[in-house]
Amino acid sequence: MKIAVNGRICDDQEAVVSVYDHGFLYGIGLFETFRTYRGRPFLLEPHMGRLSRSCTELGIRYIPNAPETESLIARLLSANGLPDAYVRFSVSAGVDLLGLPTADYEKPNVIVYVKPLPPRDERTYTQGKPIQLLELRRNSPEGSVRYKSFHYMNNILAKREMRRYEWAAGAEGIFLDGFGHVAEGIVSNLFWVKDEVVYTPSLVTGILPGITREYVIGLAERSGFDVREGLYEWSAVMEADEAFITNSVQEIVPVNRGYDTNGEARIIGGGLPGDLTRNLMKAYGVAAWE
Repeated sequence: MKIAVNGRICDDQEAVVSVYDHGFLYGIGLFETFRTYRGRPFLLEPHMGRLSRSCTELGIRYIPNAPETESLIARLLSANGLPDAYVRFSVSAGVDLLGLPTADYEKPNVIVYVKPLPPRDERTYTQGKPIQLLELRRNSPEGSVRYKSFHYMNNILAKREMRRYEWAAGAEGIFLDGFGHVAEGIVSNLFWVKDEVVYTPSLVTGILPGITREYVIGLAERSGFDVREGLYEWSAVMEADEAFITNSVQEIVPVNRGYDTNGEARIIGGGLPGDLTRNLMKAYGVAAWE
């Protein structure tokens, strides 16, 4: 595959960063993942906005430019012969002395990866997928909010835990926070509906402020639905009329049932995507492809 390093497109085997890059040494780096539709990245401005704010807070001297980024992604798609792709836009702190820094990072490395989109399993979107409660708790954020950072150990350990749950093939693992409140999925944000009210965990649980999460909240509110962010128990999700998860590549994915750590299953709603979920899926698709 061809990737871009500091604006230069090259073969992935030629792409290198120094062993003294603090992204490698200390995990000081940030990334955004999103996909393209007809060659154009969806919700690029809010993705770049989140990246810019996080760089400022971490002292990484990088200000993303959305038009330049869109142009670079178009070049990468062409170089790889891809009409659309999964995109990972990464900013690594850059080279510095061995040891913790006292000043800002002046020369970060910007690496943009693309890969083919995974095949879309239409059954998942028409029938839903399961969620699995995790024993591992969501760790607290590194700062005042969770960054989409290179530090991903909590998520990796959660993926390893999922291997224990033979009954939950294809499920998304769901974290609780340290106080037992529902938090988020391993690679997603979680929503559910009860009596036509949309619920989602508050950012105070330490979840990532997802770009798709924010967009879907806006979609629901513009459609006239009450959206409530708060602290909720796992039982609230299991008693919902419908539920769904979101991320930038999978979009809105209906949830049909939930498993606890003993393998006990609970059907959510009627076990099929609910009306509100399907309406949001349709609205999201229209916006992404327009």
